[in-house]
Amino acid sequence: MRRAIGMCELKTVSAGVSAADMMVKTAEVDILEAKVVCPGKYLVLIAGELSAVRASVDTVLAKYGDQLLDHFVLGNPHESLFGAIYGANEVGQPDALGVLETFSAAAAVVAADVAAKTAMVSLIELRLARGMCGKSYLFLTGSVSAVTAAIERAEKEVGQNGMLLDSSIIPNPAPQMWDSIL
Repeated sequence: MRRAIGMCELKTVSAGVSAADMMVKTAEVDILEAKVVCPGKYLVLIAGELSAVRASVDTVLAKYGDQLLDHFVLGNPHESLFGAIYGANEVGQPDALGVLETFSAAAAVVAADVAAKTAMVSLIELRLARGMCGKSYLFLTGSVSAVTAAIERAEKEVGQNGMLLDSSIIPNPAPQMWDSIL
């Protein structure tokens, strides 16, 4: 895995495609995803060495700042982050359920990374703006205390830039809930 990831979330497809091209021309980074999401926003997720990712994101900030909805650069992302994005994380015995919803995809990725690094929780899913009018959410599980600590820390992190929409902690979800989530 690469040492860093970064994301730029742009208001329009044309700005997004141009920004993605600029990102790979600025520094040696790989595009992990570049796609249109609801409601016509464009996400670019890149990976590479921390300095290269930062340079690519900074270039987009300078050129497309007025078209940028949100962004991040994460050094050493939690190893379960990609599995959550792609729906591939295995969850053993689920316990308490934590849910956090954001206004942007970038904020949800940052929240998931912070949550996974805060407490012994398992990321279940990280839904990035697909079919949600641009909003995103994450599901995680663990003990009630771990889920509480993870969600509270993630709320604090993404709440700083106004991207937190809502969250909940369910200590003992019904089996039918787990069936619908897992």
